[in-house]
Amino acid sequence: MNQFLDDSCVKYPIICGPMYPCSNPELVAAVSEAGGLGVIQPISLTYVHGYDFEEGLIYIKSLTNKPLGMNLLIEKSSLKYKERMQGWIAIALKHGVRFFITSLGKPDWVVEMVHPYGGKVYHDVTNAHWAKIAMDCHVDGLICVNASAGGHAGEMQARELYELLKNTPLPLVCAGGISDHQGYKEVMEMGYSAVQMGTAFIATDECKVPQSYKEAIITARKEDIVRSTNLTGVEVSVINTPYIKAMGLHPKGILAWMLRQPRLKKIARFVLMLRSLKKLKKMLKGTSEHEGFFQAGKSVEGITKIRSVSEVIRELVGP
Repeated sequence: MNQFLDDSCVKYPIICGPMYPCSNPELVAAVSEAGGLGVIQPISLTYVHGYDFEEGLIYIKSLTNKPLGMNLLIEKSSLKYKERMQGWIAIALKHGVRFFITSLGKPDWVVEMVHPYGGKVYHDVTNAHWAKIAMDCHVDGLICVNASAGGHAGEMQARELYELLKNTPLPLVCAGGISDHQGYKEVMEMGYSAVQMGTAFIATDECKVPQSYKEAIITARKEDIVRSTNLTGVEVSVINTPYIKAMGLHPKGILAWMLRQPRLKKIARFVLMLRSLKKLKKMLKGTSEHEGFFQAGKSVEGITKIRSVSEVIRELVGP
């Protein structure tokens, strides 16, 4: 039995990776409705798409009665932010969400909140160090983020990461580089229990991003994907558009200096993040000045047209 399917109660072992800013309610619901697992990204839902969290969750549930997941960015931050996340979890649990993906931190307190309700927690990992931390916190599965992923990608290839973690007692989810049936088949035969995809779901009818973003994905190739620290202070995979080239891949001046200082790097990352959030919101509104600010992974290689979410999933799993 595929433990991921048992944990998530979905038809296909396919997760729509949580994406800032691309995880709009209609996309999340469409993935679940088509048999995968749509994952709510709370900051995207509230800050970008303008919903009160509970109202947004109720709206998503009005579009599908299938299982939903939720993502939490749990890197150490202010007490106020942690309290907000705890509130979001409580609301999600109240409305029947039982699958949670945690990123960028230690997920022990999320596990403690979720397990009493029969929920499951899968944690993003890029290497053995973070896998051990996650397992010590008693998570239920590992999202293995490889070097082909969009957003905050890992350093290892899918097979290398699988070989490193295959003896763990938890289900492993391949995150990065999957966009077609052949890629899906290869990683499932490798031994992964599921796949997590983001870029392929951006280039769909249901994703509420500008047409220019979707067209950039279907015309890009894997060699067009570069990593920039100029967006959040850590490497983020983006399409190397003229806008990215003009902006530069790395911060300069005072921000570059601050990122090298242990006591100041969090402040620098916060400044870069705020700047990027504003740019992303303008990009979603189609502001021409910011067209070309497109996060994506190397799975662009297998994406050649804009499809519906149901078509993406149907073509992925094959006959």
